[in-house]
Amino acid sequence: MATDIKDTVHAVEAAAVMGLLPARPRLLALGEPTHGEDTLLDLRNELFRQLVEQEGYRTITIESDCMMGLVVDDYVTSGTGTLDEVMARGFSHGWGASAANRELVRWMRDYNDGRPAAEQLRFAGFDGPLEITGAASPRQSLIALHGYLAAQVDADLLPCTAEILDRLLGADDRWTRPDAMMDPARSVGQSAEAKELRLLADDLVALLDAQTPRLLTATSRGDWDRARLYGRTATGLLRYHFWMADTSPARMTWLVSLRDRMMADNLLALAERGPTLVHAHNAHLQRDQSSMRMGGRPLEWWSAGALVSAHLGEEYAFLATALGTLRHHGVDTPPPDTLEGLLYALPEDRYVVDAPRLTAAVGDTLPAPHVSPYFGYFPLDPTHLAGYDGIVFIKDVPES
Repeated sequence: MATDIKDTVHAVEAAAVMGLLPARPRLLALGEPTHGEDTLLDLRNELFRQLVEQEGYRTITIESDCMMGLVVDDYVTSGTGTLDEVMARGFSHGWGASAANRELVRWMRDYNDGRPAAEQLRFAGFDGPLEITGAASPRQSLIALHGYLAAQVDADLLPCTAEILDRLLGADDRWTRPDAMMDPARSVGQSAEAKELRLLADDLVALLDAQTPRLLTATSRGDWDRARLYGRTATGLLRYHFWMADTSPARMTWLVSLRDRMMADNLLALAERGPTLVHAHNAHLQRDQSSMRMGGRPLEWWSAGALVSAHLGEEYAFLATALGTLRHHGVDTPPPDTLEGLLYALPEDRYVVDAPRLTAAVGDTLPAPHVSPYFGYFPLDPTHLAGYDGIVFIKDVPES
């Protein structure tokens, strides 16, 4: 068995990764089993750099707020702002504090310097404006969408004025109450104003779609793409807030599903633009159905990767990352009968595994599941092995 597995191992390089795939996918996703480890992000940076330079990928997108990501994209394409400002304002979830993310942004800016716009590398966040404690106000995206349309189409076609939107939105802190995540009664998502905003947002998106030929003539495709992002974000947030206010047993399933749906919609839009590299947690990128228990209740939903794969087929590829030890979080050498244990027994420190060949080598006897002592680390599920195009393995992850 060890010999068979060793035959599936390659260096973590662009050529080796592409050798696992039948053709260059439009979306090539690299997952991680835990957040906040710069060792994993340093490897991502090097692999993505090679894929940009050798395989022609032109967008890098990560699990961060899609609206905040526009700040990073403006910086890497045109130098707007300073690197410090961009790291402070361009990332959600605290990702801006990462030295590896800072290096990624710095390299992207250097790569683009002096290149024509058509050859530049773009950045995007593909998560919704969502945090574990709640969701953002739809104000930014909704007002931006209205402003784009108001500048280009006959005012009579607009379903409302900006003043009406402002009145219905009210104060932003009505939308961002942290206690609304656990108490639906604290959410404004099913108020009369929120329901009217959902209808108006839907009409604004419909108007954007209906006026596409004119808008692509009157504005740049980049501006139109941003307007579509505004529309997806506004409607997604209003839908998310609606379900935050729900009291049915389906509430949490709806919320986790909607987050991945927003991710998937953003990824599909980026795929339309061109070949894109994706980085996020393995759980968001996997092809298999996701599941967890929350409040004693089992939840099941389809991840962004599953949704995107259903749409794109072989144009979507997913490399899961696995690790051996994370000792500063109490994760020691994995048991030898687990998938991580089998990979840890090999002599290399880091490598990429041909997942289909590994599946064949394992045969009908799947490795045992590895149970993590650290809540922030999710070992790979052996039953998902067939859904990976490859596995990037890092033997030991030191403290960042």
